Amino acid sequence: MTSPTQAATAQADNPGPDAESLSKESAAGNGGGQLTGRSPGQLMWLRFKRDRTGVISAFVVIFFFLIAALAPVISWLYGKDPYTLYGQERYELLDEFGFPAGPNGGMSSEFWFGIEPELGRDVFMQLLYGMRTSLYTALPVTILMVITGVLIGLIGGYFGGKVDYWIGRVTDFMMALPSQLTLIAAMPVVVAVFVSPTDETPVYVRASAIIVVLWLLGWMGMARLVRSQALTLREREFVEAAKVSGASPWRIIRKELLPNLVTPILVQATYMLPSTILSVAFLSYVGVGYVEPTPDWGRMFRTAATIYQEDPTYMFFPGIAMVVFVVAFNLLGDSVRDAFDPKSGR
Repeated sequence: MTSPTQAATAQADNPGPDAESLSKESAAGNGGGQLTGRSPGQLMWLRFKRDRTGVISAFVVIFFFLIAALAPVISWLYGKDPYTLYGQERYELLDEFGFPAGPNGGMSSEFWFGIEPELGRDVFMQLLYGMRTSLYTALPVTILMVITGVLIGLIGGYFGGKVDYWIGRVTDFMMALPSQLTLIAAMPVVVAVFVSPTDETPVYVRASAIIVVLWLLGWMGMARLVRSQALTLREREFVEAAKVSGASPWRIIRKELLPNLVTPILVQATYMLPSTILSVAFLSYVGVGYVEPTPDWGRMFRTAATIYQEDPTYMFFPGIAMVVFVVAFNLLGDSVRDAFDPKSGR
């Protein structure tokens, strides 16, 4: 009796047409040396490198993360920051109505993406730091949701019975909550627990509240996916063999089930991160997420929605940035899925 992991290793030792072609390509790249067996991870990497869409999407995603991480360095090189009110310091930058005096939202060699109406902040810096805020908020939320969903799904799927029943009912209840309305209603309550309504809310408290609320309302999809996979795997021969050998439930979950769930977990996580970024932006857009003066994509969209007729350029750059990032991450998830499982090719 062999587990799927052992079967995959055996397939790598005796590759089929797809694996054989990949091994030949690798051997050709090594100067026509002797063909060697490839591990499942190596075959996945070779398949992924052949997918141009996946490689381009990966570079785009890495670029966004690098830009977010290096935002302070770029600000120093650029000579501006996202908080200074340049339009208030230099009156020639804004007209009498508070809009950029220059064409295309005030774009120039000094202000690459223009300036913000009324306040006159630099749009380029607002965009970079807004990207930083969104990614740094969505990344821990996604990690927490993945860990919670995987643990709950594995426990319910492996043990079954009453454990699975009650976990399933809790999951159903959480999924039945209207997510957007619950987010809007829960955010002020969570913030009020830590800060008096008469005091200004620190940024770290607001960020922590966003992370907690999105985490509690976002783990259910991962839990459902892992549970369904675990229910199938627990009936397989390699799990029964582990039980007969006296392995503990924790060891079976950790050594037998979890390694065979890496692919769906990884693919689902790549879809969850851009969705979480959109949720963070939504909270700021409706006024319960990040507020002034914290740079954030959602807050930029909120401002742009009120001035799009007078200054449409202000919405252009954050809109393009968010669309490119979300599409690239979704395409990356498709490519990772196809690399792990070539039979599911698009």
